[in-house]
Amino acid sequence: MAMHIVMVNPEIPPNTGNVARTCAATGTCLHLVKPLGFSIDDRSLKRAGLDYWPYVRLFVHESLEEFLEEYEVKQGRRMFLATTKGGMMYTEPEYKDGDMILFGCETKGLDREFIEERKDRAIRIPMSEDTRLRSFNLANSVNIILFEALRQQGFPGLE
Repeated sequence: MAMHIVMVNPEIPPNTGNVARTCAATGTCLHLVKPLGFSIDDRSLKRAGLDYWPYVRLFVHESLEEFLEEYEVKQGRRMFLATTKGGMMYTEPEYKDGDMILFGCETKGLDREFIEERKDRAIRIPMSEDTRLRSFNLANSVNIILFEALRQQGFPGLE
């Protein structure tokens, strides 16, 4: 099995390309949930992922509902929601092989109602209260949280 990164309605091709590169380098599955703000064939998406795309275990889902039906309802997968509104720090959960970490789009994040329904699994990266930034860059956030999950598991399959 592997960790799973889920990008819900990503909008910026280079962010998705950078996340794809991280997923290829770590053996992590990448899920893209439509609608996407770009075409999968976008040049900037491909350029950001460089020549790693053949090594990405990529799954594309038509909607969040379709994704949840398969992985949350049918498979009972553990899911964590990465959001600035998370009640716990991203270092608090004990991540396990097969866990899924969901990230919302760059401009809006995940839907508030969606987060509220799953608030016990909402995680956040700490930030200064004095900052004018709303959040970290999406690709950077994926890296921060994914590498904590992999660290907890002893970096399985990585050298």
